[in-house]
Amino acid sequence: MKRIIVLGAAESGVGAAALAKIKGFDVFVSDMGKIKDNYKEILDQYGVEWEEGKHTEALLMNADEVVKSPGIPEEAPMVQKLKQAGIPIISEIEFAGRYTQAKMVCITGSNGKTTTTSLIYHIFRSAGYNVGLAGNIGRSLALQIAEGKTFDWYVIELSSFQLDNMYEFRANIAILLNITPDHLDRYGNCMQNYTDAKMRILQNQQENDAFIYWADDPIIRTELEKYDVKARLCPFSILTGEGMTGYVQEGEYVIDTTLPFRAKQEALSLRGKHNLYNMLAAGIAARLSGIDDTTLRTCLGNFKGVEHRLEKVAEKDGILYINDSKATNVDACWYALDSMTTPTILIIGGKDKGNDYSAIEELVKEKCAGLVYLGADNTKLHDFFDRLGLPVADTHSMKDCVEACRQMARPGYTVLLSPCCASFDLFKNMEDRGEQFCECVMNS
Repeated sequence: MKRIIVLGAAESGVGAAALAKIKGFDVFVSDMGKIKDNYKEILDQYGVEWEEGKHTEALLMNADEVVKSPGIPEEAPMVQKLKQAGIPIISEIEFAGRYTQAKMVCITGSNGKTTTTSLIYHIFRSAGYNVGLAGNIGRSLALQIAEGKTFDWYVIELSSFQLDNMYEFRANIAILLNITPDHLDRYGNCMQNYTDAKMRILQNQQENDAFIYWADDPIIRTELEKYDVKARLCPFSILTGEGMTGYVQEGEYVIDTTLPFRAKQEALSLRGKHNLYNMLAAGIAARLSGIDDTTLRTCLGNFKGVEHRLEKVAEKDGILYINDSKATNVDACWYALDSMTTPTILIIGGKDKGNDYSAIEELVKEKCAGLVYLGADNTKLHDFFDRLGLPVADTHSMKDCVEACRQMARPGYTVLLSPCCASFDLFKNMEDRGEQFCECVMNS
């Protein structure tokens, strides 16, 4: 009997273990941390053996195949030992993809993944399609398959970490929104390594598939010259309509496929240049999938956006508070600042991922009336931003951060949480950071 080892027992790992058990494999799950009770219950329900707080080498090194959770880096000692032993290591998505015939709409990019994924899922569901949501958002693809879900379509958000360990998986519609520096700490501080991971979304695509991408991204443009892309190319841009599948022309949102579509730009529910890119990508995917005109028009007009992404929290004492906790890299913060129309107090900081803050320097000068640093160690922020001469505050908890913002802001100002960094120094995750921000604002 083939032995499957699963490293990591969170959403993806537990899903992979359940599916492997259903398919008759000898399965064992190992997690260096503590496994949450709800995940233990699922493992026990499927009769999967597990361990927590350690990796018992004798139980792992006899694996035929390893499913590694995306949060575990390649440099982890156990991962290195398995690789040296020549044991194949794959992702949960790669494993799950073997057991479904559903068509796959896959979305990646440094920024905009969750918004675009959520919008496409919203459109497909509204059109009455039999569709599931999985990947970096929603529930584990493997667990849904293990539970007997038989969707015709899956809309899947893919991180670079998930793409790293995908080999045979095929996206019928692949979307690459952008490539900007992110997670460089996981890629040897080498931008090309990170870029190569993102470009893996193209692998295995065939002539009847589609590749949707932002035509104005300089990295994507350069990288595409290296690849023999078999899929139909569907570029989008807001700069020009020439040669574009999606574009903006004289205030109109245009999708130019065999099912052409036009809508007034002011009829779109999401504001900001970054959201226009996301909506162009989603619109192309929708039309390529046969979504009707009325459904697409309605969904582009009523989509509410996603939590923790430029989310208006409250207005207190004439000050608007905006939660953009999902801005975990510099480029995401750039788009947030670019959309600000009032003097802004920017909350920035967290676990730095090799950030280069020079990309937002001019926008900080132009838009910001002050900076509040929020992190366990704010030294790098002080070193870069203090010289700009703006008021700054140094904080290490959300309560102190919101109080510092309240002191610094004036009526008519905006307080923007757009941290540029991961959240794991002070918070469980970016959702926890955003929720604490909202709570502290409401209680201030």
